[in-house]
Amino acid sequence: MLRQLFDRDTCTYTYLLADPATEEAVLIDSVLEQAERDLELIAQLDLRLVAVLETHVHADHVTGAASLRDRTGCKVVFGRDSGATGADVVVGDQDRVAYGERYLIARETPGHTPGCVTYVADDLSMAFTGDTLMVRGCGRTDFQQGDARRLYRSVHDKIFSLPDGCLIYPGHDYKGRTCSTVGEERRFNPRLGDGKTEDEFVVIMDALDLSPPKRIDVAVPANLAAGLVA
Repeated sequence: MLRQLFDRDTCTYTYLLADPATEEAVLIDSVLEQAERDLELIAQLDLRLVAVLETHVHADHVTGAASLRDRTGCKVVFGRDSGATGADVVVGDQDRVAYGERYLIARETPGHTPGCVTYVADDLSMAFTGDTLMVRGCGRTDFQQGDARRLYRSVHDKIFSLPDGCLIYPGHDYKGRTCSTVGEERRFNPRLGDGKTEDEFVVIMDALDLSPPKRIDVAVPANLAAGLVA
């Protein structure tokens, strides 16, 4: 079972995955202001939330992880290089996060931040890429210890190596697109696909002139603590 949820203010996607056989569920990239919405859906579907997974330490919104943990007793999961002090579980490459009889496989995909993780379904049918790979785009690399070369390698080694038909579910989209596939992004992603070299990608990323996220000063410290706002 998969549900894709959206926060309009930050264009953030949150994903609810559940194993119908056991009614255990996980939530990927929650948003604090949407915690009640998520809890309501979980209750309506008679699910038990066992983990909230973070693809990275977000700079544009505060996660609802700590709030959801307080309400449900679930575990909060971060990548091992995220620097997050609020994690109950840290995952490295190929670690598994189970929910019922199903599980997600962590693939470390640094570059947007050092601790970025892509979560891949156990049957390789879906990948939840956070800001590492978006539909026809990718996360920026100009703050939070970003590194364009690491991002390029992460995408090519850890995501583009998945089957062509594997669905890509990104952390954000600003044009109303909900998902893509590995094959599509390998062909059509203007930054990372269509044979772009690592050096070409670095030039593209260096030329971006982006304003800092509006909530970065609040979001990053809070998210390092799993969403606890000082």
